[in-house]
Amino acid sequence: MLARINGIDLDHERRGSGSPVLLIMGSGAAGTGWHLHQVPALVAAGFEAVTFTNRGITPSGGGPGFTLQDMAADTIGLIEHLGLGPCAVVGTSLGARVACEVARTRPDLVSRCVLMAPRARADRTRAAATEAEIALADSGVTVPPRYRAVVRAMQNLSPRTLADDERIADWLDLFELAAAAGPGARTQLEISAVYHREEDLARITAPCRVIAFADDIVAPAHLAKEIADALPEADYHVVPDCGHYGYLEQPDRVNRLITQFLAA
Repeated sequence: MLARINGIDLDHERRGSGSPVLLIMGSGAAGTGWHLHQVPALVAAGFEAVTFTNRGITPSGGGPGFTLQDMAADTIGLIEHLGLGPCAVVGTSLGARVACEVARTRPDLVSRCVLMAPRARADRTRAAATEAEIALADSGVTVPPRYRAVVRAMQNLSPRTLADDERIADWLDLFELAAAAGPGARTQLEISAVYHREEDLARITAPCRVIAFADDIVAPAHLAKEIADALPEADYHVVPDCGHYGYLEQPDRVNRLITQFLAA
């Protein structure tokens, strides 16, 4: 389903009934990534799950050259268009940054906030990785799909998953078949390189739960802890045996943390 928000079409979907929960996906991914595990768990717990795909990522519209504030404005516009507010907001990775910006600028629209795999800043390793991804995107080089799949797995999955021959074979096939993200993927990489200011986090009044993934090399747990410490009202949890895609690797544990917090 498409909604015209801020001059672009945002693809979105609503499932279930009850108090609404808006889920914001991370960099380069469509909102359907929530549908395998999180949407069924939220619906079973009595919530309405609302997913959407950020601008610049297929099947939503929009091209390159936008900002974090534009992404937050899209999210705010969708909440208002669908009449969801105040609602709970769940974001992962870049989606957690968008969730923070929405909660900071429009506290009237956010009742509770779950921030998964966030990071307050980049250390030298993480900054170099982002710069390298942007340089690769700008080079015009076409990387073989299997190579891209292996790199994606190594960056985003836990050692436990990587060591499981049967599971990793499925992950590699999935990553290799994944379609191109869309014209805004590079812009989202740039936005991912800009980090939270402590004074902005201190202005967020909604109760928050910060969820880190123990084996995450993209957003390490100690960087997520810095966000939890800066928020006025937040608790902090680390989920073991999973990497940056912890919501897919350990969905039962992650879903319990989400639903228990939202039902409190």
